Amino acid sequence: MARIELRGIAKRWGESVAVERTDLAIGDGEFVAILGPSGCGKSTTLFMLAGIYEPSDGDILFDGTRVNEVEARDRNVGIVFQSYALYPHMTVRANIGFPLRFKKVVADAAGRRTLAMARLVQVEELLDRRPAQLSGGQQQRVALARALVKEPELLLLDEPLSNLDASLRLVMRGEIRRLQRSLGVTTILVTHDQIEATTMADRVICMSKGKIEQIGTAEDLYQRPDSLFVAGFIGSPPINLLQGQAEQGEARVGEASLPCLPRASGPVVVGIRPEHVRLGAGELLAQVSDLEPHGRETIYHLSTALGPLHALEAGAVARHRVGDQVPFALDSMLIFDAATGRRVAA
Repeated sequence: MARIELRGIAKRWGESVAVERTDLAIGDGEFVAILGPSGCGKSTTLFMLAGIYEPSDGDILFDGTRVNEVEARDRNVGIVFQSYALYPHMTVRANIGFPLRFKKVVADAAGRRTLAMARLVQVEELLDRRPAQLSGGQQQRVALARALVKEPELLLLDEPLSNLDASLRLVMRGEIRRLQRSLGVTTILVTHDQIEATTMADRVICMSKGKIEQIGTAEDLYQRPDSLFVAGFIGSPPINLLQGQAEQGEARVGEASLPCLPRASGPVVVGIRPEHVRLGAGELLAQVSDLEPHGRETIYHLSTALGPLHALEAGAVARHRVGDQVPFALDSMLIFDAATGRRVAA
């Protein structure tokens, strides 16, 4: 496996900057997710690691060795694309074993490795079928086996679950994580899906507009977001964001005042997670304008003196109805500087 380092890498297409100068270190055997919206530079970063794109600036190092000019086929990288990119005229057996042709593995050894990998991803009974005869989940498993059969130093996953239905995505998230742990391969997942990133990866790299906004665990990004972008991108249902004015330890939001740390001053944005709006007790008052039952929980749409709020409450049966006046309190909140978008206090 490999330790991966990016030292000041950037990618430009003429005057357009896809990825700004970036430094990053990924440990040997670590599972990292690059998370962000479409166009943020995450796939471009992955393609630079794979050798498909050459960086405009900076260096890419595998175990301390610079690989900028090393061809993609010589980097010993396995990659699973969003489309799976299986060869339609080949059987599952031939698809999985295809990368071994370029490693000059003798036929008997290639056959054994192909079978072992098929068993690992649970497609050994499908070896004589062709891709058109497989379900989406089976194709994804074959693509994984093909990427892993050559024993790569680095495994790259480019939106690998986006073509699967919701229940199969749940299964495959666990399967990919199990495989990564058992093999110990350094893995980078690129995704726009926060659930995939936060449930599968050891660390999450959140990107926006070609630059890294924050790196940390799922808990770091959720509880301690560095910026408004991270706070808004991580969390479902999304965080409540309210404009306010802070001075002398208070933030004036709408027609109410909230306590905040004295260092917060001037225009601010107050972030309140829906689950931190505690209904049924407190000095603030809300009117329920709508509600969304979600089975195990309910999302309430509230009209308050602070402004519109969403509240999340556990329980299969909603405790409040549309039109109810309900007292509430805030268990915690985040304060961001309105001008810079950076977090000031919690």
